[in-house]
Amino acid sequence: MKLRSTSTAFAAACLMLMPLGAVADGVPVPRAARHAAPPLHAAPLTTAARKPNDAGVTIQYGVPGVAQVGRPVSISLQFDGVTDPAGATVRLSTDAGLTLASAASLALPAGQRTSATATVTSDREGLAYLNIFVTQNGALSVVAIPVQTGAAVPVLKGAGEMKSGSGGEKIISSPAKEPKEPKELK
Repeated sequence: MKLRSTSTAFAAACLMLMPLGAVADGVPVPRAARHAAPPLHAAPLTTAARKPNDAGVTIQYGVPGVAQVGRPVSISLQFDGVTDPAGATVRLSTDAGLTLASAASLALPAGQRTSATATVTSDREGLAYLNIFVTQNGALSVVAIPVQTGAAVPVLKGAGEMKSGSGGEKIISSPAKEPKEPKELK
């Protein structure tokens, strides 16, 4: 039989007697907080792709699930990397089918992470975009955030007929558009 040291046994006994609501730092959670509903979690943030010649501002966004027609959706935005002492500016716009209910412009101070919320409402099912334009030092970044409303999935139009070439490669054969004849000058 293996015996534990007194301090280890004492620590184990204390842990067993500790209330379930205690946290790691030893400070117990208030009784009301133990039985409260879990907090709603914001959508995880996605970092937008950047181009080498953009404005230099990192944009992160979070869209909470699938939107519903006529119900506002809050999109979380975070901006970081503003280096110009004059700051940067943000302008928001939406595609057809979305209405922006929050401010359409925002000033970003230099050297700080800025968080904002853009609220949009969709008037139809399908995919539409919240467009973000960031200007800093005369350079422009453009990011389009997809907002899916309802279950309608975008469908691409058929590009032509799939055929196999002589070497077995796949070829999409599409008819060419006939050019319109220019109008004669009279």
